[in-house]
Amino acid sequence: MRLLHVVGARPNFPKLAPVYRAAAAVGAEQVIVHTGQHYDDQLSGAFFRDLGIPAPEINLLVGSETHAVQTARIMERFEPLLLAHRPDWVLVYGDVNSTMAAALVAAKLGIRIAHVEAGLRSYDRTMPEEINRMVTDRLADLLLTPSRDADETLRAEGEPEEEIVFVGNVMIDSLLYALPAARATRFRHQLGVDGRAVVVTLHRPSNVDDPDRLRALVASLREIATERPVIFPIHPRTRQRISDARLDLGGVTALQPVTYLQMLDLIFGAQAVITDSGGLQEETTALGIPCLTVRENTERPVTITEGTNRLAPNPLELPGLVRSSGRAHTPRRPEGWDGHAGERIVHALATRILRAHAAAYSSPGYAAAV
Repeated sequence: MRLLHVVGARPNFPKLAPVYRAAAAVGAEQVIVHTGQHYDDQLSGAFFRDLGIPAPEINLLVGSETHAVQTARIMERFEPLLLAHRPDWVLVYGDVNSTMAAALVAAKLGIRIAHVEAGLRSYDRTMPEEINRMVTDRLADLLLTPSRDADETLRAEGEPEEEIVFVGNVMIDSLLYALPAARATRFRHQLGVDGRAVVVTLHRPSNVDDPDRLRALVASLREIATERPVIFPIHPRTRQRISDARLDLGGVTALQPVTYLQMLDLIFGAQAVITDSGGLQEETTALGIPCLTVRENTERPVTITEGTNRLAPNPLELPGLVRSSGRAHTPRRPEGWDGHAGERIVHALATRILRAHAAAYSSPGYAAAV
């Protein structure tokens, strides 16, 4: 079985790692293609080291640009590569531009596409990620879902039942794999923070590109920081927006982007997390950490109905919500968040290939040729 994995941005890498390891265990031939959407070490390279997978064999080096330019560059550079490798499956992950662009190329070349983390919807088409999810799911031949509600979404959209496979959450595979190493970093202790700390990540345009909203968010973080430690690893884009608006973070501890292991250690010991990230909604649910998602909606409703996540669209309410937050004594992990999603994905891929071969061998044309 030949697999070609396409990743491009930080959220993709923890989703790739469990699949790569599970496929390696059964002897699959694999190639990792990095499109280069995130290209500094903290946002990209460190993940491969932290998650125990090899660095990508191929990097398309597309860099940062508008959505249209970035998508076009990926498609242009990916097509000859795909023609050269002709894998059994192209695996795309999540909802970044690389996901949709690679799926478009593979679909037009008639190469099977498997979408890891299929069926998630925020129903907010102002989010570029929502468009990427919808297009990729329409094109994919195998829809690998992280939660049962994602299955229902795909059925409601008319996807064939045989293309939908519930596998569970690969992000939790990576979390459980990496957590011992993350705690061994003692990163929280190096920063001198305790269990009262609040960890913050903000990067979505809806939060950081609106100066008034960003000002309200920073004001709330400053207020929280007068009562407890606030640790804010700042995405380069967010840092630029804060600088452009000349905002003062006050007592907030502002960090450069941190590694995956360092972030896991931070959230493992936090009182609460404030974020607009999809992945952190899942990781905090798995760890039982209160999560305040600064958005109007989420494509991961299971983290609210079964986990510790709460939507907090009004930035001014964040200080009060932090004060009232409390950690869960025992995390409630949704079905399939058990550390074995990667193995189930590889089984689904191999099963579909065997079925395709069996169908080909039993076809009238094959029998006549024999």
